[in-house]
Amino acid sequence: MDRRNFVRNAALTAAVVAGVKPAAAKAAAAKSAPRDPKAEAIMPLPAFALEEKTIDDLQRMMATGAMSSKQITQAYLSRIEALNKRGPALHAVIETNPDAIAIASALDAERNSKGARGPLHGIPILLKDNIDTHDRMTTTAGSYALEGSIPLQDAFIAAKLRAAGAVLLGKTNLSEWANFRSSHASSGWSGRGGQTKNPYVLDRNPCGSSSGSGAGVAANLCAGAVGSETDGSIVCPSSANGIVGIKPTLGLLSRSGIIPIAHSQDTAGPMTRTVRDAAIMLGVMAGEDATDSATAGSSAHAATDYTKFLDPKGLRGARIGVVRAKYSGFNDDVDRLVSGAIDAMKRGGAVIVDPADIPTAGKFDDSEFDVLLYEFKADLNKYLSSLGPKAPVKMLKDIIAFNEKHRDKEMPWFGQDIMIKAEAKGPLTEKKYLEALAQDVEMSRAKGIDAVMNEHKLDALIAPTGGPAWPIDLLNGDHYTGGYSTPSAVAGYPNINVPIGFVSGLPIGMSIFGRRWSEPTLLRIAYSYEQATKMRRVPKFIPTLGV
Repeated sequence: MDRRNFVRNAALTAAVVAGVKPAAAKAAAAKSAPRDPKAEAIMPLPAFALEEKTIDDLQRMMATGAMSSKQITQAYLSRIEALNKRGPALHAVIETNPDAIAIASALDAERNSKGARGPLHGIPILLKDNIDTHDRMTTTAGSYALEGSIPLQDAFIAAKLRAAGAVLLGKTNLSEWANFRSSHASSGWSGRGGQTKNPYVLDRNPCGSSSGSGAGVAANLCAGAVGSETDGSIVCPSSANGIVGIKPTLGLLSRSGIIPIAHSQDTAGPMTRTVRDAAIMLGVMAGEDATDSATAGSSAHAATDYTKFLDPKGLRGARIGVVRAKYSGFNDDVDRLVSGAIDAMKRGGAVIVDPADIPTAGKFDDSEFDVLLYEFKADLNKYLSSLGPKAPVKMLKDIIAFNEKHRDKEMPWFGQDIMIKAEAKGPLTEKKYLEALAQDVEMSRAKGIDAVMNEHKLDALIAPTGGPAWPIDLLNGDHYTGGYSTPSAVAGYPNINVPIGFVSGLPIGMSIFGRRWSEPTLLRIAYSYEQATKMRRVPKFIPTLGV
């Protein structure tokens, strides 16, 4: 079951952030969408010299002396200040790193004396607020129950980013506890961070749970961000916010030091504005970790440089299956955009097999939820114990009690029925859990994705990731209408979201997915499609569509 369904179906500053763009009404709506004057009431935006700059662009600027890492970092911090709590008030960032400028300055000095460490040297990156950092930032999953918590060490992937020279700019807002608290939750809301907004249309939901990472990247608050996914939480906010997101094969990236939902499905992944930037980040973060058994042997399949697989002619000869059953037909405009994407792939030389449906789709929804409930209790209790004696809460039951005691801050809109169901579960040795897990593995892998790919001899599969972002609704929760993520999430297989167009100014993304360890093939196809279509557009912070 898609989690989105079961959780309810300062000179530089003056130069960079000075001035206001005139209101310019340019609707990025689909051709079939009716014109709505309210949708053209674009908010005045601060000018930003780094808008849409790629990692390569920023590296060239630093290499030539046009800007230093310190100046770039200050520019992004100023951008966050202008757009996060003020202006459109995106609430995409929970906190910024108080040491970011000092870190950037030290990296500038190192560049001058020794040269750059690699492609992320001096590049500001945001992390989702469930990824541990041992610094002056906290890691809280958006909850006041962990307010002030500083883990004893960096998450493995955070340490990898630091070692590569990235500037850890701050922590992004998220659906609290990664959207595993209430069946009536609003994606992108947390007690600490408030409600994240979609930068394309501000009263629309950014999708969750990596909502702050998605909105932050789309709004140019950073060069790139890291999200995490159990089922849909990288690819859905990537789709809803018009960016690229990679949900990698389970075990390619370590989960150590990431506040968990479920070890059988959790993984972090890069969220960026381009496929190349995502490939750069993926290569830096991948690696075997002795503290995460899922990564054992991953080095045989991983690459330190995924950019070598990027080929503008990568569609040529690729056999791509279109998954229709269960994942299409929920929105006519989305279907039209998928048809346009298929045409572009054909023009690029791809062989399209349509339909190529997953035979077991929808047959393991209940078992997935059961597995997540069991693993959430066990995995979260294990994570909390890793925080040491100063941890503000020790067990899931403590979080439930904290939320009840602080209902005004933690439960003003929705409750914690999912947490209560998880707390009622027994140990991971129970027969019900083991049977559900075995069913998930068989139905999603051998009888699911692998079966359809074997039958049609496919390199990849595609399906729409989601529909137009729904209106934010704190009272009733999410109004998710349809889209793809679950089979890949349950199987632990990779999935890449790429933008394919807009419906009434709201971004739509397509999932490109396949077998375990198929990131090189998926990146080749995603990059070729991206270069042929160039569907990424800058958000205009429209207040409302008026519908």
